[in-house]
Amino acid sequence: MEASDRPLRVLVFGAHPDDAELFAGGLIVRQRRAGNVVKIVSVTDGRSGHHRVPPEELVAIRRAEAVRAGAAVGAEYVTWDFPDGALLPTLDVRCAIIREIRQFSPDLVLTHRPFDYHPDHRAVGTAVQDACYLVTVPHVCPEVPSLARDPVVASMVDLFTRPVRIQPDVVMDVAAEIDQVLSMLACHQSQVFEWLPYHDGVIDSVPPEPVERRKWLRRWIDEFHRTRCRFFAKDLRALGRAPEAVQYLEVYELSEYAAQPDEEMLDCLFPGRLSAGG
Repeated sequence: MEASDRPLRVLVFGAHPDDAELFAGGLIVRQRRAGNVVKIVSVTDGRSGHHRVPPEELVAIRRAEAVRAGAAVGAEYVTWDFPDGALLPTLDVRCAIIREIRQFSPDLVLTHRPFDYHPDHRAVGTAVQDACYLVTVPHVCPEVPSLARDPVVASMVDLFTRPVRIQPDVVMDVAAEIDQVLSMLACHQSQVFEWLPYHDGVIDSVPPEPVERRKWLRRWIDEFHRTRCRFFAKDLRALGRAPEAVQYLEVYELSEYAAQPDEEMLDCLFPGRLSAGG
C-alpha cells in the first residue's frame, strides 16, 4: 500500500520524556494536523532529571507528564523502564527498538544522532541505527514478525560538530506549529519549569503563575530556536531563505542505513519542508 492511500505512521524514539517535543515537536504537530498517526517513545524512565524529587517518585511524574503531552496533540506517548542516565546501546535496548518498529510498522522513524552531549541520546541513536537493517531479518527477535522493508529513518536536530556536523537533508520552518509545541512542552512541568531552569542557573526567573510561566517558556523556546537559525544560517541561505526571516526551525538528517525516500515521499513525511525552488 502506498503511503498516500492511508494515514502515515510516525514513530519517535527520544531518550527522555520531552526530547521528542524539543527536537521534533513541529513535525509531530504537523503530522497530527494532517490526520496521521504518531507514537512517541521515551526509551528511559526519566528518573534522573531533577534536583529535588527522588528518582522513584520522579518516574511516575514524568510518565504522567508524557501522557499529557501526547494527549495535547492526540499522540500516544509511552515511557519505557530503562534507567535514565545509565542507558547503553545494549542488545536488550536494540531488541526493544526492533520489536517496537515491527509492531508499529512506521513509515518514518525519528531519533537522536549517535553524536550528542548526552550519553542516553547517543545510546538511543546508536541502537536505532543498529536496528535499521535487522527489522527485516526474521531470525532476529523472531517472536515479532519481521518487516518486508525498512521505514525511512531520520535523526532529529542537534548543534554538535564533532566528529561530524548533522547533514540538513530536511529543513522545516515550524512557526505555524510552535503554539502547540509549547502546549506539549508545558506538560513537562518538572522539566521546563524546574529541572532545566535549575540546571541552567535561572530557576529564580521562573514565575509561579501559569500565564506568566507560559510567557517565560515562550521566551525560552524563542532563544532555543534563534540559536538553531544562527547555526544553520548557511543552509537557510542555500534554500533561498534569509536566516533572520525564519524564527522556528527543525532540521533532519536521513539515515543511509534505512529506506531511501524519493522526493514525493519526502514531501509526505516532512510536509512543508523548505526547498531551493519552493
